[in-house]
Amino acid sequence: MSSALRRQAWVIGLAILLAALFVFTRIIQPDYGADGFGSLVRAALPFVFAVAGQTVVVIAGGIDLSIASMMALTSVTAATLMDGASEPFGIVAVAAVLLLGFLLGAVNGILVVVSRVPDIVVTLAMLFVWQGAALLVRDSPGGAASEWLKELVVGNLAVPGIPTGITDWVPKALILIVVCLAVVWIPLRRSRLGLSIYAIGSSSLAAFRSGVNVSRTKIVAYAFAGLFAAMGGLVLTMSTGQGAPIPGPYLLASVAAVVLGGVALTGGKGGLLGPVIAVFVLRLVRSDLTFLAVDPNVTTIVEGAIMVVVVMLGALLAMRNRQP
Repeated sequence: MSSALRRQAWVIGLAILLAALFVFTRIIQPDYGADGFGSLVRAALPFVFAVAGQTVVVIAGGIDLSIASMMALTSVTAATLMDGASEPFGIVAVAAVLLLGFLLGAVNGILVVVSRVPDIVVTLAMLFVWQGAALLVRDSPGGAASEWLKELVVGNLAVPGIPTGITDWVPKALILIVVCLAVVWIPLRRSRLGLSIYAIGSSSLAAFRSGVNVSRTKIVAYAFAGLFAAMGGLVLTMSTGQGAPIPGPYLLASVAAVVLGGVALTGGKGGLLGPVIAVFVLRLVRSDLTFLAVDPNVTTIVEGAIMVVVVMLGALLAMRNRQP
């Protein structure tokens, strides 16, 4: 038990920090309750899936700067497919968009492996490629989302026999996050493929000598990042009812949350729970600044400064770990 607690010390510390922020929020905003928590979860939705995709790649020893562009491309694709279509067709559209995201990520991985150019350079180039593709699909915000999809992120969980005072604190968006991440991450983490992803992040040479197909594993890691990005694109369409071709502020936020969540930028260390908690920490900080009536421009500066500091600290730790 003590060993497990030590391994999860960083995640536990983040959870305590998040709880302390909730207490602080109630102090500065006494009427902050279930509605405020629901709004926080819905605001965090796309960031959660962006950080999930980034986490898989960073654990594998890489980085993906095209996460936000893939989210934009899958968002406009989903909105275009569902525009004017029947409700049942939404199921087909969701499956097609998830497959598209998986393929986009796989293309990133293949280019990284085949070209042998650093991940950061390849994915920076693909950022512009996927952004341009999003603008080709739809050059301005528009499209539609199936009503049953929009209902998945609006409102709270309703369970017969459980008082609404309790279920009010369980937004549907939170259930969506838990289900989607658990369905993909838990089987992946416990599989041989998941172990291979951690192995190549720790040492690709040692992994290769142990019989791991490094190239294939890296491609699959990027493919799963694309899958999570597609989920992020879908929730953007579900939340707004339309698709937007311009990437949102998810790239730097995803990297900051990965580092704050305890994932080593050198790869091979960390999990998904820490970065997800970090997303809520960062979003709640932004909410608190709004409650304190801080100028929106100053709020943006503070939020960006926090992200930059976190990323810089992560980079410094990564450099320190590489030193003999």
